[in-house]
Amino acid sequence: MKNIPHAIQYQGSKRNLASEILRYVPEKVSRFIEPFSGSAAMCVAAAARNNANSYLINDLNQPLVELLRLIIDRPTDIAVFYELLWNEQHDNSIEHYYRVREDFNQTRDPRLFLYLLARCVKGSVRYNAEGLFNQSPDKRRYGTRPETMRRNIFGVSALLKGKADFSSRDFREILLEAERTDVVYMDPPYQGVCGDRDSRYFSGISHGEFVEALHELDSRGIAYLVSYDGRRGGQTFGEPMPDSLGLTCVELAAGRSTQATLLGRNEMTYESLYLSRSLMERMERKVGGCGLQDAQQYVLLERVARYG
Repeated sequence: MKNIPHAIQYQGSKRNLASEILRYVPEKVSRFIEPFSGSAAMCVAAAARNNANSYLINDLNQPLVELLRLIIDRPTDIAVFYELLWNEQHDNSIEHYYRVREDFNQTRDPRLFLYLLARCVKGSVRYNAEGLFNQSPDKRRYGTRPETMRRNIFGVSALLKGKADFSSRDFREILLEAERTDVVYMDPPYQGVCGDRDSRYFSGISHGEFVEALHELDSRGIAYLVSYDGRRGGQTFGEPMPDSLGLTCVELAAGRSTQATLLGRNEMTYESLYLSRSLMERMERKVGGCGLQDAQQYVLLERVARYG
């Protein structure tokens, strides 16, 4: 899935894994739901494949959701604003960044957020304990050039305009709205290969309450996928999903570990993708199965490795 537009740089997004994840999504569903959307990389990729009739983009980070709404529904306005703000930085780009960051923390204006995301270190979104954006600028570059940003904004808008709904609510409220004809993709906070609480989010969720929400989805026959834990070398991160959910686990290669490389080790990072029983049943009804046989084979090997 090459040349898919993405206007928002967001460390930890599933942009690079999207094509692998979407192998396990039926070709056409009523609605593709992201309760923890982040940059909505999965919705963008799914829309590029025309996977769904509509898309629900939700995240507790309200300025981020509002920014996505502007990109999709008002691409000209946000592209013009970004270009003006980007051009203002050249007299003193570092001072300009910190001034924009202060303005954003006071106003929560999503238009300011786009510039910060484009200019901050490695697209790594970070918040302090008070919920204020506190990431520093990348001093080696000015951020995405306006012409490139405009092209990406209009590309995302072309894929999702008129098809996307937006909200900033608790994930459990979103899950209650899911129907049997939908597919839900979840990448919840602070699990995965980092091993730490994910400071991209204002608040986290407990493992227990998340598992309870998945059981509720199962009781209604809702198809879902979850990116949740992972490993690097021999080290695992995050709590595995319980057997009671009956999930199928697929391990996705996420690339070489930068941290391990700096220490002279050649280690790959892997992320786990969990597939619900309802999703597996829907995929099994398809001829060919979209790699389903590989997924089933993997889960048997994974259970042996984990539980001996």
